[in-house]
Amino acid sequence: MKSRKKQGARPKASLAYEEVATYLLKSSAKEFGLKFVEGKQKLQGASGALWEIDAKGVREDNDAIVVVECRRYTTSKLKQEDVGGLAFRIADIEAEAGIIVSPLGLQAGAAKVAAANNIISVKLNAESTLSEFAFQFLDKLRLGITGKVLSSARVTPRLIGKCEKCGKDFEVSGDRLLCNDCDPSTAV
Repeated sequence: MKSRKKQGARPKASLAYEEVATYLLKSSAKEFGLKFVEGKQKLQGASGALWEIDAKGVREDNDAIVVVECRRYTTSKLKQEDVGGLAFRIADIEAEAGIIVSPLGLQAGAAKVAAANNIISVKLNAESTLSEFAFQFLDKLRLGITGKVLSSARVTPRLIGKCEKCGKDFEVSGDRLLCNDCDPSTAV
């Protein structure tokens, strides 16, 4: 007998992806015109159906709901059926708009459905973490990169000025306006 996955169970990678996407959307909320972003929750639709959404944004100007859906598809762009499902959820919840997050973006038909239903496509690489990510949205790209510095350097700043008398560059100390050659007080 084949074992079945428990209905509703999701792989750990998908949960982590949703959490990272929600975190990045929260940190970029203003750029989407959102007052704030909340995590996974269930919302009642006008149809009577209860919808689980990956995140919810609330608009700054009118408190309207923006539904967020995350799809960590790594082998193909999202199809129009995927975006159509989100469009129906948006309509049933009586939300104003949607954001769909995926690693590869949208196929042509999906992009048409998104445009017609006020859905923004956001790309987030599939292996994203809170510190390492590539997050592309609204013609912007945010990167999270971690690394180690293996060398060190010592920097000594110097302030260089132009002598007001002869125009030569000189190292400024204090409030001097003249170089050593032109300033009689520095004569040895």
